Amino acid sequence: MTRIQKTVFILVALVALVIGLTVYKVLNTEQQLDPAELLDAGIVLLPQGRDVPDLTLTNQNGEAVSMTQLEGKWNLLFFGYTFCPDICPATLAELRQLRGMLPEAAQQRMQPILVSVDPERDTPDQLKKYLDYFGAGFIGLTGPLEQIQALANAVGVPFIPADTSKEDYTVDHGGNLALIGPDGRLRGFIRAPMRTEKLAEQLPSVLALE
Repeated sequence: MTRIQKTVFILVALVALVIGLTVYKVLNTEQQLDPAELLDAGIVLLPQGRDVPDLTLTNQNGEAVSMTQLEGKWNLLFFGYTFCPDICPATLAELRQLRGMLPEAAQQRMQPILVSVDPERDTPDQLKKYLDYFGAGFIGLTGPLEQIQALANAVGVPFIPADTSKEDYTVDHGGNLALIGPDGRLRGFIRAPMRTEKLAEQLPSVLALE
């Protein structure tokens, strides 16, 4: 065998090894995902991911944030608002509890995000004060109503804009969370009401996916 043939043989062997390890990792992860148990925990994964519009909103620190900047983690998008009397504080409290129940590696892969459906009142400063009640690690996003509504519709969690001319108005919205994968695409949902104990068991396997 010539030197060139030996080099080619070694390269082919290395490529085969890399492919084999990748396939093993994918299959091993998929084997850990039981669709029935995921559904029982309220997790719905889509057969194929869906594109998310690359909008730019403003976070609680007044910084511009595009959707592509959020890639690399599993983002849990909850569409709510700081003046919400019930669903929002309960959901954020449950998310805080859930994070504390997850292994460290899973916590690092998960990013809870409150996207305001009430940008009229939810300024960055208001979002910051509100999220501080739930501890570090939460991101709040606000911006033009039309962009927020476009994002909500794209990820399948629509809401009905409020009549802001009324005093102490409320916003009609749901409690489901959109799961945005590290690739920046919609990968599924967490259905309301949250089942924190079952989610703590099933979510780490989902968060391990790429």
